[in-house]
Amino acid sequence: MKTYKNLDDLIFELKNKGVTINDDKYAKNILEKYGYYSIVNSYKDIFKDNKGNYKKGVTFEEIVALFQFDLSIRHIFLKFIFEIEYKIKTSISELLCENYGLNDYLKVNNFDNNINSNIIKNMINIITEEINKQKDNHQAINHFYYTYGFIPPYVLVKILTLGQISKLYNILKQQDRQKISKQFGVSDKELMQIIKNITLVRNICCHNDRLFSYHSKFYLPLKKIHPNYKRGSTYSTNMFLILKSIQFILKSDSLETLIYQEIYKLKDNIKSVNIKLVLNLMGIPDTLKKYKIYDIDENGTIKIYDKFLYRNKDLSTKTKIKILSEYFYETIQNFDEKFNNLKISSII
Repeated sequence: MKTYKNLDDLIFELKNKGVTINDDKYAKNILEKYGYYSIVNSYKDIFKDNKGNYKKGVTFEEIVALFQFDLSIRHIFLKFIFEIEYKIKTSISELLCENYGLNDYLKVNNFDNNINSNIIKNMINIITEEINKQKDNHQAINHFYYTYGFIPPYVLVKILTLGQISKLYNILKQQDRQKISKQFGVSDKELMQIIKNITLVRNICCHNDRLFSYHSKFYLPLKKIHPNYKRGSTYSTNMFLILKSIQFILKSDSLETLIYQEIYKLKDNIKSVNIKLVLNLMGIPDTLKKYKIYDIDENGTIKIYDKFLYRNKDLSTKTKIKILSEYFYETIQNFDEKFNNLKISSII
C-alpha cells in the first residue's frame, strides 16, 4: 500500500535508488514547483535498465533536463497546432458560408449522406448545445444570437474545439472535404488523419502530459509527408511523423528547426544515457553524428561539419541556415568570455 511521502523522503528515496542529487535545495525547489510525479515518475524510464534499476551515473538534473525538454517541445508544438487550427477553422467556415449560407448550414442534408444520419444529427446537437452554452458568455455568439437570431459559420468555429472541428470535417460531403483538403495538398482521408493526430497532441500539450515518446493509433500515410521514411513493422504514428505532417500542412520548416535546437540542448545535458534513446522514441531516423554541427578549437575557431551542412537530407537548406545562425548566436554568447573573437573556419 502506497503511503504519503514528503519531499525530503522522496529525495532520500531517489538517492537510495542510485540517483545522484548534486544540490538538495535545487531538487526540493524543482519538486515543489512541478511535482515528483510530473518529473520523476514521468521521465525516469529511459534512465533505467531492463531490471528497473537506475543506470550508473544518472543524476536528478538529467531527469529534470528531459522533463524540461518535453515541456519546451510541448510549447513549440502547441504554437504550430494553433496555426493549423486557425487555417482549418477558416477553411471549413468559408466553405459552409459559400455552399450553404449563413443561417441554414446545420441541416442533415448538407452533410455526407453516406454517413449514418444519427451521427450527423448527434454532431448538430453538440454544436447547438455549444451555442446555447456560450450565448450569454461569448461576446460574438451573444451578439449574433440576440441581434440576428442565428450564428454564422465564421463565428461558430470560434467556440468549437479542435476535436469538434475534426468531427465536423468528417461528416462533410466528400466533395466538400476534398475542396478543403486540396488547399493543404493532401487527400480528404489524409487530412482527417492529420487532424485526429494533432488534436490528440494538442490535448497532451494542454494537459501537460509526456509528449516526446507519444505514439498515436491513427495511422499517417507517408507518401506525401515523408516518402523516404522507414516506419518499420509498427503502424503507430510517432512524434516525428506528426512533426512532418504539421510542416507539410503549414509549408514551413520552422517547427523542425525549433525541435532540433531543443534536442541539441538536451544532448548537452544528459550524459548517463545515449541521446539516441530519445530520438528512437520520437521516431527520428537519424544517427548521433547528424546532430553534431560544429567544433570549437582552442583558438576559438568554429568548424562546421560537412555532414550536417551538406549531407543532411532530412533538412532543407533554409532549415540548416536557420539552425546554424541561431545556434551560433547562442554559442557566441556562451564563449564570449573565453574568446575575444570567434570566427567560422572552413568546412570539415
